[in-house]
Amino acid sequence: MDPANKALVLFSGGQDSTTCLAWALTTFASVETVAFDYGQRHAIELECQKSVLAELKQQFPHWTARLGAHRQIDLSVLNELSETALTRDVRIEMDERGLPTTFVPGRNILFLTMAGILAYRRGAGHLVGGMCETDYSGYPDCRDDAIKAMQVALNLGMDARFVLHTPLMWRDKAATWTLARDLGGPPLVDLVRERTHTCYLGDRSQRHDWGYGCGQCPACELRGRGHARFLQSFPDIL
Repeated sequence: MDPANKALVLFSGGQDSTTCLAWALTTFASVETVAFDYGQRHAIELECQKSVLAELKQQFPHWTARLGAHRQIDLSVLNELSETALTRDVRIEMDERGLPTTFVPGRNILFLTMAGILAYRRGAGHLVGGMCETDYSGYPDCRDDAIKAMQVALNLGMDARFVLHTPLMWRDKAATWTLARDLGGPPLVDLVRERTHTCYLGDRSQRHDWGYGCGQCPACELRGRGHARFLQSFPDIL
């Protein structure tokens, strides 16, 4: 497989990475996925990944031939090094630096490094992630400048020609829902609602119009507000 036609998607099982996976499947001839277990508080996302991948294959058979191996990498060392609201039972709030306590320092830097190593071995020339700085929680490593810097570092450090793609970078959450609709129609929107997981607290006991979650954490609030704006343009999609 030509590296120019093969992509590796950083896949968490959430709304953003699922939408990015659909984007990759419409863009590249071969797509593999990688997930990271870092002892996250919302580890239920690791189970949701399996459900999302199975449902994608069933609902979108034209993508099945393009969808390759899925791998899960143990990054528990990240949990040991960080004390955040995503890795500990810590209150979600703003810290003294003006960052949310859900910020895990270096997480995306480490994710992209590990993904680059895997992509190098698997012959994939493209890395795809759901990072966004338009409608987000303010994480520094989600910013476009950080991703561009990582692309330079990976290519220099591995003597490679990786291209890092962030299809959601300049989209708000309403536009992310719209992108899912454009890529896979109402079936993909339904899959995102029913199968993906975004809630920081790992709550899947409460069903909302936009999917499952506590409804109160920053991730749920972003997803809910975006879905409400999305429905203003597509009210019949529920």
